[in-house]
Amino acid sequence: MTQKLHIVGGGMAGSEAAWQAAQLGVPVVIHEMRPKVGTFAHRTGNMAEMVCSNSFRSDDHEQNAVGLLHWEMKQAGGLVMRQAYAHRLPAGGALAVDRDPFAESVTQALKDHPLIEISGEEITELPADGHWIIATGPLTSDALGKAIAAETGAESLAFFDAIAPIVHADSINMDVAWLQSRYDKGETEEEQKAYVNCPMTKDQYEAFIDALLASDTAEFHEGETAGYFDGCLPIEVMAERGRETLRHGPMKPIGLTNAHKPEEKAYAVVQLRRDNALGTLLNIVGFQTKMKYGAQVDVFRKIPGLENARFARLGGIHRNTFLNSPTLLDNQMRLRSRPNIRFAGQVTGVEGYVESTAMGLAAGRMAAAEFLGHSLPVIPQDTAHGALIHHITGGAEAKTFQPMNVNFGLFRPVDGLKGGRRGRKDRYKAYTDRAKDDWSEWLAAQEVPA
Repeated sequence: MTQKLHIVGGGMAGSEAAWQAAQLGVPVVIHEMRPKVGTFAHRTGNMAEMVCSNSFRSDDHEQNAVGLLHWEMKQAGGLVMRQAYAHRLPAGGALAVDRDPFAESVTQALKDHPLIEISGEEITELPADGHWIIATGPLTSDALGKAIAAETGAESLAFFDAIAPIVHADSINMDVAWLQSRYDKGETEEEQKAYVNCPMTKDQYEAFIDALLASDTAEFHEGETAGYFDGCLPIEVMAERGRETLRHGPMKPIGLTNAHKPEEKAYAVVQLRRDNALGTLLNIVGFQTKMKYGAQVDVFRKIPGLENARFARLGGIHRNTFLNSPTLLDNQMRLRSRPNIRFAGQVTGVEGYVESTAMGLAAGRMAAAEFLGHSLPVIPQDTAHGALIHHITGGAEAKTFQPMNVNFGLFRPVDGLKGGRRGRKDRYKAYTDRAKDDWSEWLAAQEVPA
């Protein structure tokens, strides 16, 4: 067999697509231009490098759509999820990972697979023949991006993604900050104390907002517009939407009690989450930013407990391109104009590491079945994978298409269940039960076992 499945991009989606296809017996070449050709956000040439956050978000597979995606990928033998659990960090019910060992382990697993080859070649054109998956993520190279735009006949849609700063743990004033997960969530003491919390009084919060609104921010290049994804807004953009926006978002104080002053209710709280296994690095939760570096240091040191903070990485901003998938992709995630090419990951218009990985898993299995001449059952729409695929390949309104996280709003209703807040828990459980049944049947029905 001389033909191979070619995958462009070694991020979450490309790594998972390669693993799934190789596990099904298909020879794979991953084309990853890093580290030979770098990007704004990446630091290494490792596969599945996490650049924004180190969190895969909620791991609750009964009441949360993200947790359901975790469960589905685990059942399908997903490499990314297996390594995420192997390098898990305490995060109060969320799945956060030690990002460097995680990426190293994914890279090693791919290198060790007898059917996977990794090439450092940069792909700059859309291939005319062969089996291809393009999983270049939000940082698609300029050359390939132009080739995609030329083929689709439309300008690439784009928004700007911002990344949060990382703080050295030993520079935090723990006489002010305290350890606690919101509502003490978690089964162990370590989970219940997975976050560092920095409290603010009303005056401190107001002064912080003033400094934030007055800060110097990165400017856009000519022709660029600030069409942010709402799930990853820079904090200064949130503050511009209203002075209380942050206090009802990443700085909300609910479910937290100041261990130093339990009788005093904080007006706002900044949370930091462990970013590595040693606990020496902490990510400021929800603090994506486009402030200039000097301004970041000045503003973030106004946070009580971070007066002397040292930063291992400051925040940043980068362009994030994605397809108008409802008009361009079929239900097999193939480019309608060139069906030998599939797309996977964030470039398809899903948002988040988990969703990107899931689309890689789906594309890898679809491509493998086509390569081997097998019939792959359609992924059931009532699974988390199916709900996302349905959304990006036709369920969304093309004129207003924007990147989407998985959520129960994408799921078809379950007959006989009442709406409203009181019935929400039962409804979510019904969604996940139905999805698990359908996903298990889908895996079992495939000609090549999972």
